[in-house]
Amino acid sequence: MGWTARNIPDQSGRTAVVTGANSGLGLVTARELARRGARVVLACRDEERGARARDEIVQELPEAGPRTELRKLDLGDLASVRAFAKELPDDRVDMLINNAGVMALPYGRTADGFERQFGVNHLGHFALTGLLLDRLLAAPTPRVVTVSSGAHALANIDIADLNSEHSYRRWIAYGRSKTANLLFTHELARRLADTPLIAAAAHPGYAATNLQTAGARLEGRKAVERVMELGNRLVAQSADAGALPTLYAATADGVAPDSFTGPRLLGWRGAPAPSWRAPWTLSDVAAERLWAASEQLTGVTYGVPS
Repeated sequence: MGWTARNIPDQSGRTAVVTGANSGLGLVTARELARRGARVVLACRDEERGARARDEIVQELPEAGPRTELRKLDLGDLASVRAFAKELPDDRVDMLINNAGVMALPYGRTADGFERQFGVNHLGHFALTGLLLDRLLAAPTPRVVTVSSGAHALANIDIADLNSEHSYRRWIAYGRSKTANLLFTHELARRLADTPLIAAAAHPGYAATNLQTAGARLEGRKAVERVMELGNRLVAQSADAGALPTLYAATADGVAPDSFTGPRLLGWRGAPAPSWRAPWTLSDVAAERLWAASEQLTGVTYGVPS
């Protein structure tokens, strides 16, 4: 049967920040960490949807009410990322779950002018992690888990065109942003090798969430939206199952730095297991170049050895 949410160790006394916790994988991740006793901060762009998610968790787990908090975070706006980090009252963060993301959207830009998928999926989380790093390192056994995708195999990053200014294909841009997630994890693990922090990555396989339909709905492409909804019903595993690799990477014993966890069966579904990753996601050169560009673009520096 493999590892399930019942195998999550007791998380009492630990604080977790989960981005995009208003729905899908993020909501499941937040709920299961709260179930095991963690204090959970739901970091959400849409406060109304975030409030509904918190209510849903507290309705199922009344004892988690005092330990479950909603805070606004828009990863597409660096001012919001900085405000979130500044206003977070915790002196210590044990787990940062970089879960939020957008997928295959029409071309758009963030509040800071970055291509939307690269800006939200990578740069927002890069900045957030850096701004919370001191509090992560204040924890005895901290972890940073960044949610990537098997779709990273669609494309390596283009360091000369990180914001897709020369050309834009939505799925290629999505693949590049998910490659960036893995390169970020690779470099974070390398830079913090002499600390207790474990930087790991995970992916859900094919899980039924609103990511699949968001782009089509935004453009009013009803036929594509219906096809995606049908795929979610007939092929995808549930969000509960899709969140297991993230929960495993965040809590299981023996998780290695720079590991990549996904579903066991062909990377699509099943219990968490080590996942294949494209060779370019293990490139020290590419990771260092992306890191340097990310610091320049976000203005967030980590203050750790290169």
